Amino acid sequence: MGPKHPDVATSLNNLGALLHTTGRYVEAELLHRRALRIFEEQLYSEHSDVVYSLNNLAGLLKTKGEFAEAESLYRSALKIVEDKRGPEHLNVAFSLNNLAQLLYATGRNVEAELLHRRALSIVEEQLGTEHPHFATSLNNLALLLDYQKKYTEAEALHRRALRIREDKLGTEHPDVAISLGNLASLLQTKGKFDEAESFCRRALRIREDKLGIEHPDVAMSLGNLAILLEKRKKFTEAKQLYRRALRMMEKTLGKNHPSTVTIRKTCARLHIK
Repeated sequence: MGPKHPDVATSLNNLGALLHTTGRYVEAELLHRRALRIFEEQLYSEHSDVVYSLNNLAGLLKTKGEFAEAESLYRSALKIVEDKRGPEHLNVAFSLNNLAQLLYATGRNVEAELLHRRALSIVEEQLGTEHPHFATSLNNLALLLDYQKKYTEAEALHRRALRIREDKLGTEHPDVAISLGNLASLLQTKGKFDEAESFCRRALRIREDKLGIEHPDVAMSLGNLAILLEKRKKFTEAKQLYRRALRMMEKTLGKNHPSTVTIRKTCARLHIK
């Protein structure tokens, strides 16, 4: 078969995705870059495996906060899919969602909302309104609307996404934890602290059970809960969670990741060592 066979690249991609999921980002990036190089050398540039590899690498770079290169890769993947499959194909919706999330992360909200709404329309047409992928599109649009202070529509979309995920994936699925965390953040903004705290704690428990206590998503949940507890003046527990979150983020995301920097500043403000 040889080290540059496409099947080797597929295995590299799969292992890279696993390492990404478990927070081992440096190793994952090396594997994703190697896989993409093999696919581009051995297959034609519009091949679906090239698109898959572009999206995987872009997603990892986005997680690491390397937004410029991630955007370039996402746009390349979107162009290939639109040219090859047509503008209404389901894979176009996935690429639109990926790019829109990155645009949201970098503050380009108008373009991000247009892409999210277009993706939601495609997913609804292709899969219906009870599919987990539809819930993902709802969740993504709701996050952006929340950021734009369109709280009423955002809350409705978050609750709808949560219900679909609980019904279709089960109440302990990691995607349910995503919806719980996002909804908790919105409820906190609206001053609904009791429900927000309940959702935060449930999201944290699911992630610890399903992903392991050292996973980056657990660190994010710890940070989110700590922020809420601080606002509720539950300072002792909040400081404990901030300390634990910072330790985990430095280990899994790196000391210079935006989320790590934010938590470190909070720890400094509260004199947490």
